[in-house]
Amino acid sequence: MQVTWYGHSAFRVEFGSNVVLIDPFLSGNPKFEGKLEDAAKGATHVLVTHGHADHLGDSVEIAKTTGAQVVSNFEICDYLGAKGVTNLNPGNTGGEVECGDFSVAFTQAHHSSGIFENGTNAYLGNPNGLIIRPNDGPSLFHMGDTAIFSDMSLIQEFYAPDFGIVPVGDRFTMDGKTAAIAVKRYFKFSKVIPCHYGTFDLLDPSADTFVEGLNGSGIQVLTPQPGDTFAV
Repeated sequence: MQVTWYGHSAFRVEFGSNVVLIDPFLSGNPKFEGKLEDAAKGATHVLVTHGHADHLGDSVEIAKTTGAQVVSNFEICDYLGAKGVTNLNPGNTGGEVECGDFSVAFTQAHHSSGIFENGTNAYLGNPNGLIIRPNDGPSLFHMGDTAIFSDMSLIQEFYAPDFGIVPVGDRFTMDGKTAAIAVKRYFKFSKVIPCHYGTFDLLDPSADTFVEGLNGSGIQVLTPQPGDTFAV
């Protein structure tokens, strides 16, 4: 499984014949220095954890241009459908949807979800974490934006994800110290990738506190630069 981080919470995940974009906030992302068309090239699926603009990102354009299937909650799929996206695969918390030779499980996330349009916030369902579960191969859990919560232990029990993508930037999500506690207490990841930091001045500028919190845990922490591709 090859993973590319585009900054913030945006990732490209490649395995088998699948090219999966998660929370593709590219246009307007100050950490993304590439071209949208290159990042989206060959996309087969777009996964969206929740409805904030820095996660929905370029989902509409990518889905229309590539024909990629969008996997997200019911309200976000309705919202994107109204904007002309036709290849939609909706789910919701506790459910799982099939995507060919992998599935996506929807987990709880403690956050909010909506987008500001026409002078008001449009409700876009409950936020989620999303677990990519290949039929053959390791699973990857993108937590979305979330606080720590004790039912993370049930996510480990039910799904046992191999790798984790964890928000660590504070203010809108867990900070690095809390995120490290969540990883150590509730999961059995072999590798973790911190995200949702350093994008804007309001967020923690680095993942250092998270990395320090996992020292001695035996968990490998990957801290790529935006645009880097790595194997998990």
